[in-house]
Amino acid sequence: MSLLRRKSVEQSIRDTEQPEHQLRRELSALDLTVFGVGVIIGTGIFVLTGVAANQAAGPAVALSFVVAAVACALAALCYAEFASTVPVAGSAYTYSYATLGELTAWIIGWDLILEFVLAGATVAVGWSQYFAVLLETLGVTLPAAVTGGEGGVFNLPATLIVLILTGVLIAGIKISSRVNAVVVTVKVAVVLFVIVAGLFFVKGGNYVPFVPPAEPASGGAGAGVTLLEAIFGQAPANFGISGIFAAAALVFFAFIGFDIVATAAEETRVPQRDLPRGILGSLAICTALYVAVSLVVVGMQNYTELDTAAPLAAAFQAVGQPFFANLITVGALAGLTTVVMILMLGQSRVAFAMSRDGLLPRWLSRVHPRYGTPHRITVIVGLLVAVLAGFIRLEELAELVNIGTLFAFVLVAAAVILLRRTRPDLPRGFRVPGGPVIPALAMVACVVLMLFLTVATWLRFLAWMALGLLVYFLYSRRHSRLAHGAQGHPSMPDQPDLDTGFGSASPPPR
Repeated sequence: MSLLRRKSVEQSIRDTEQPEHQLRRELSALDLTVFGVGVIIGTGIFVLTGVAANQAAGPAVALSFVVAAVACALAALCYAEFASTVPVAGSAYTYSYATLGELTAWIIGWDLILEFVLAGATVAVGWSQYFAVLLETLGVTLPAAVTGGEGGVFNLPATLIVLILTGVLIAGIKISSRVNAVVVTVKVAVVLFVIVAGLFFVKGGNYVPFVPPAEPASGGAGAGVTLLEAIFGQAPANFGISGIFAAAALVFFAFIGFDIVATAAEETRVPQRDLPRGILGSLAICTALYVAVSLVVVGMQNYTELDTAAPLAAAFQAVGQPFFANLITVGALAGLTTVVMILMLGQSRVAFAMSRDGLLPRWLSRVHPRYGTPHRITVIVGLLVAVLAGFIRLEELAELVNIGTLFAFVLVAAAVILLRRTRPDLPRGFRVPGGPVIPALAMVACVVLMLFLTVATWLRFLAWMALGLLVYFLYSRRHSRLAHGAQGHPSMPDQPDLDTGFGSASPPPR
């Protein structure tokens, strides 16, 4: 039963009031929306548009973005309900702890560590590549040995940007939000410029055929095939209707990030109102921008000729506009900067919640007396991301970010259904419409997209989960606060406290 012990919602909220672990509530709905836009708009819009159109969907890549957005929107509704009901740092980890039990909570927390740390390191490497390109336009060429290129030993730009952003995160959530707001303004302006300026170079013939005829996909061998192919013996086709869904599984990367908004729950002034607005608002804005950009880019250049590394800049180069291409490079650099920062913010808050619960060393959850941020865990996260970005090539490991996120979405959707049944009395600032139907559809949509990931990705994911279970049984299970009776009778399912108020709940009996 210890594996199923739950931390009640009331106890989770009481923990946020402990002085040594209390974060400052300084974020508004606008701040959260900007955070969401800051982390979502990045690699997806500047890179994946070209890959998906060129290799899988053709001009119909806009529909692929819509399909991926629908799957994310279903999950976002679930996150919005949970975030307004349990306004506590930790996102999916905290929600799972209150509904599915400690072992599941540990698994999802371990999964989020994989997602955020690898994603932050991968995007930092991409940032360094754009930075090198920008310097070349200014006549400065960095040695390949320090830029992560061929024969490179250490990626200096990637490491430096991570360390700088770590300092920004330690300095306070409000400062972080202000820096993010400035950079997001720049990159959204660049994206809007791409849409407006690109319209003057659109050719109607590039949209024909809008859905290219299906052709067999060039599958890999062994662990390189998709799980769908391994199960059914047939890989999905490129282009055609199947290609639209295959591209949707790819561009799903572009939407990763809205869930990070939920990790800032404890730092939000009115979480029951502002968290749903921030989560759903950022997703809606980014979906509109993605669809518009993809339609413009495939209209500017035939999908067969799109560059798969920097499609937006290359499209303007192709129509004789190098100045515009350089401007887009600046926008991409700004975009990736905020992505790295907010990914590290999300990771630090998840680890902070796990540490406060005793599943990680408790000393990590101490909050800085001046800045009000979890400075210890932020430093550790920053150093870990910096080391990975500086020394390790992460092309294949980056796919783990996708499977980890989808797995988290499935558990959150399941937890919404379960908490509706076990705790109907809880105040909910936002409720997913349609009862259990929407959460069930979210689970189905995410599982379908997971089938398009390779067997190798699944094996790496399972290996990481096995390592996590080892850590849990050797350390976390014994050090958990619930293991020491920090919450009455921890092995029993949640029972409503006499006082269910969020801010005034009485302490548990001793």
